[in-house]
Amino acid sequence: MELKGVKIGFILTGSFCTFKNTIPKIKELVEKGADVLPIMSYNAYNTDTKFGKAQDFIKEIQEITKKEIIHTITDAEPIGPKKMTDVMVIAPASGNTMAKLANDIIDTPATMSAKSHLRNSRPLVIAPSTNNGLSANAVNIAKLLNRKNYYFVPFRQDNPITKPRSIAFDPEYICKTIEYALDRKQIQPILL
Repeated sequence: MELKGVKIGFILTGSFCTFKNTIPKIKELVEKGADVLPIMSYNAYNTDTKFGKAQDFIKEIQEITKKEIIHTITDAEPIGPKKMTDVMVIAPASGNTMAKLANDIIDTPATMSAKSHLRNSRPLVIAPSTNNGLSANAVNIAKLLNRKNYYFVPFRQDNPITKPRSIAFDPEYICKTIEYALDRKQIQPILL
């Protein structure tokens, strides 16, 4: 599938360890001709971690997309009414964000963007990254897997020895998952 001209909302949430592998995928989408609208959760936009400084990530993403990052609920709300996105991606989708979506808690720029986008029955791609994906958050992932218009980037245990309940998406599948989601299909297998 051609991504040229496809309007993609790309949300980053607080699984900071994945940013170094996720941001290059934003660049790949732009290089394929997609029109990428960058969005960040409050934590992703404001928090410096051992994985990098928020301002450095913001600068890099804005340079790639040539757009200001949406980082407030107020700026996220018009996404659906103005039909600003054909498909939306949450990569990484933290356990916190997935739990909120599964339980219809809309209190961050990330969740408001997703909710606003979904009002148009367009695909939402979830790239899970959470330390409790195979424990407390498994129920929320299951809820989202059963929802219409939700599509998952394939994921696996990221370190079964020292973090046996932790899961992470494979960034190499982001673009392909978007293509499948635009055709209303779930890429398989989901579990790697």
